[in-house]
Amino acid sequence: MKRGLLQSVAVLAVLFAAAAAAVAQRGFGRGGGSRVPERDDPFDRVAETREGEFHFIRLEYTDLPQYHRGFGRSSRDGMGSGWWIVDWPAADNHFTAGLRRLTRLDVGDPRHLGLTGDKLFDYPWIYATQTGWWGLSQAEMARLREYLLRGGYLMTDDFWSTDPVQWEVFRSTMAQVLPGQPIADIELSDPVRHVLYDIEEQDLTWIPGSRHLRRGYDGTVTVVQPEGTRPAWLSMEDGNGHTVVAANYNTDIGDAWEFADVPYYPEKMTALAYRYGINYVVYAMTH
Repeated sequence: MKRGLLQSVAVLAVLFAAAAAAVAQRGFGRGGGSRVPERDDPFDRVAETREGEFHFIRLEYTDLPQYHRGFGRSSRDGMGSGWWIVDWPAADNHFTAGLRRLTRLDVGDPRHLGLTGDKLFDYPWIYATQTGWWGLSQAEMARLREYLLRGGYLMTDDFWSTDPVQWEVFRSTMAQVLPGQPIADIELSDPVRHVLYDIEEQDLTWIPGSRHLRRGYDGTVTVVQPEGTRPAWLSMEDGNGHTVVAANYNTDIGDAWEFADVPYYPEKMTALAYRYGINYVVYAMTH
């Protein structure tokens, strides 16, 4: 499942210089007021098929019945049902574009699949959002365990302590996927924090979703952190000292990717979200 070392990396500034040059003057999106969509924005469309040595893989899953998300908007112009689809396809497209700019990795189109799909083991890295409401079956948990123990890597995102049920759902699921393995803070010295970009103590901050942004009458934007939340950057190992799960708790990396090219989303948070995501990918591909 490992596809080799990444050979070299461009500077992070390239991504944001390019984004700034092409920025679309949209209004606020979900949770921020009205918006006039840009016509035919390629980041809001499902990407054309392109084979590569790495693909962003979004994990499909079935919601727990009591928390099922019905059909509705998934990203700026995406639509679908289920919590797994939140921020799709815009977040996936933006992060894929970032990987192409910032690495020499041959990056194909972003894709999505379930844990029991035949092609799961073709991909070394998968992303799952809203994992506080997923309802994995025993067969899916067994497949996820096999995937991780064979060298796969799972990144989870956007679940919150504002609803304590979310943590318990995630914790109990992962206790069955990797029995006996704790969910622990990622230490500042951990290789995943330094494999490409150095992520230091000052970077252990929450990354807001678009719903946490408030625009004043004068056009200024205020970021409002949900009361009582504290971001946590967590991980799990496979029993042999290898990190195979990264869990981003009380933070929303997916929205930072999705809104990477809008003028109202904080650029500093988008930059941090890319650093985290790319480090996870590089670690998964090289360890």
